[in-house]
Amino acid sequence: MSEGKISKINLKGRYDILVAFLVIAIVLMIIIPMPPMILDILLAVNITISVVIILLTMFTTEVLQFSVFPTLLLITTLFRLALNVSSTRLILSERYAGDIIEAFGSFVVGNNYVVGIIIFLIIVIIQFVVITNGAGRVSEVSARFTLDAMPGKQMSIDADLNAGLIDEMQAKERRTNLQKEADFYGAMDGASKFVKGDAIAGIIVTIINILGGIIIGVAMFKMDIGQAATTYVRLTVGDGLVGQIPALLISTASGILVTRSGNNDNLGTALTGQLSAFPIVFALGSVVLFSLAIIPGLPTVPFLILSAAMAFFAYTLFKEEQEKASMEIEREEAEIIETETREPENVMNLIHVEPMEVEIGYGLIPLADDSSGGDLLQRIASVRRQCAIEMGIVVQPIRIRDNLQIKNNDYVIKIRGTMVAKGDLMPNMLLCMDPSNEEAQMQGIKTVEPTFNLPALWINHDQREDAEIKGYTVVDPTTVMVTHLTETIKVHCYELLGRQEVKTIIDSVKEKYGAVVEELIPDLMTIGEVQKVLQNLLKEKVPIKDMVTILESLADNSRNTKDVELLTEYVRFSLARTICNNLVNEENAIVVATLDGYIEDIVGNNLQKSPHGTFPAVDPDTTGRILNGIRNVLETVYFNDNTPVLLVSPKIRPAFKKLIEMVYPHVVVLSLNEIPNDVEIRTEGVVSI
Repeated sequence: MSEGKISKINLKGRYDILVAFLVIAIVLMIIIPMPPMILDILLAVNITISVVIILLTMFTTEVLQFSVFPTLLLITTLFRLALNVSSTRLILSERYAGDIIEAFGSFVVGNNYVVGIIIFLIIVIIQFVVITNGAGRVSEVSARFTLDAMPGKQMSIDADLNAGLIDEMQAKERRTNLQKEADFYGAMDGASKFVKGDAIAGIIVTIINILGGIIIGVAMFKMDIGQAATTYVRLTVGDGLVGQIPALLISTASGILVTRSGNNDNLGTALTGQLSAFPIVFALGSVVLFSLAIIPGLPTVPFLILSAAMAFFAYTLFKEEQEKASMEIEREEAEIIETETREPENVMNLIHVEPMEVEIGYGLIPLADDSSGGDLLQRIASVRRQCAIEMGIVVQPIRIRDNLQIKNNDYVIKIRGTMVAKGDLMPNMLLCMDPSNEEAQMQGIKTVEPTFNLPALWINHDQREDAEIKGYTVVDPTTVMVTHLTETIKVHCYELLGRQEVKTIIDSVKEKYGAVVEELIPDLMTIGEVQKVLQNLLKEKVPIKDMVTILESLADNSRNTKDVELLTEYVRFSLARTICNNLVNEENAIVVATLDGYIEDIVGNNLQKSPHGTFPAVDPDTTGRILNGIRNVLETVYFNDNTPVLLVSPKIRPAFKKLIEMVYPHVVVLSLNEIPNDVEIRTEGVVSI
């Protein structure tokens, strides 16, 4: 196996070396004299290459399938010029340049070298004035139009990506092909100049060969002028034809390649398909040719033959159209029957919703357009990575869609098709905020920061430096939206954690820690029960990155109880350091407020069990007084990082969290078991009623 692999690598290296050697050899041909026999072989190779190239262009369906053509055009042009130099050296020095040049010269020139010169000049003019000039112009216009259309095509690719029609790899491939297409037409525009130069060089070389040959023949070989003219004109025209016929083929190939319009068929299929699309044209053509045949003075037989041929062709096409029409009717009927039998499946496809999506107004589209400098798509990809790092959750790809039904500068964040958050941006301005949560004292448009509902201003870009000098926080619109999206995901991440996502996480853990997974699932707990525990943790913003600890805790305790709420508390005990990690200060202390014993007794004595967990059955008046007591403590106690923490007994922790979460969703409720022994507890307040 290893020997075969090494030989394959070496073979590829030999191809590279071979191409480089051939290019150097072409240049050396200009210097080193070539024997007539070798020159014959190289001239035959030149003709073969030109035939292969023109056939390749006929069978390609898009220009990028032959993107190496501009470089190949340069190499073949250099090869022809080298052959011209070698043949000129032989013609002037030996009056013989091989059998191929002799044959071409004798066949075309014959006894009349004036006719031969005229035919040669006509071929050069056709190549230079018509084909090469036209192909160069088409390449120039195509390159210009392709560059002008790139922003629109880029937006189309991004729209397909956001709509879910293509994935990121397909979008990247389309962008690459778009750039390659523009580069190809630009290269073809430049490469056509080489062919023009080759045609001019061919004319100059022909004139030099004829004049120089006559002078050399008369002066050196003692020939008379007529004999010298006959000999050197025949050889020169033969040499010119041998070089210009391949050049004409390659020029035609370049014209075919750059004039291909946007279809997925090769030249032969497209040509026959489109010419035969209208049978009526051939029928009318047959009538016209028949009319010409019966006009006195015009040849009757050729026009009658062509008229009959076109009539037969038109009849054949009419019959094929009728057969296609009947087959189309049968196909449509079959599709209708298939659609009716498949109707429930189609309905299911229509009700599919994305796990998470962001809809933006028309005015915010530039934020998601790479060609306009927008980086929203890349920033959202980083949001998914951030959520995985911080919370340990796998967020499915977030779709970005434009929605003309919302205001131009608005955006809406949806989870499973339902709006959970929204905001508005000024895409050409910056958001300015005072870190002290007060309104910034600057000129601007007043607004509210959508993530934390803080007073803010929209300011112009030229005010940024002034705002930063004054100590204000200045962010761009994309950052505002991305921050809002990130916080929304953190708040609602438990809704995004489905059974499939849990299975993906568990399968990842199983690769390295198979023992704990096999012990727990499916004998002790199902995927759904593990999902509920993880959702309970995420609902209180507890990261689930340490899945090994979570699964081990569940395996240890699920033998004794199947209560999901109690299992969640056991897991929280195991994750004590993770929970307290962001709550302790630099002195390894945590600032908390505790509950008055009376409140502990009220909540503990009124717990009610239900299938959805434990709830405190406390009367509204008492509940209101408890909430007022919490508000008084929050206003007087300074917590670490402004994150309020209430310390309660393990028995009532889940129920007390449910009691206050509607009014104080950001208050962290901990039990004594969830604080590590080496963390100092500083009680700065007591909630009382």
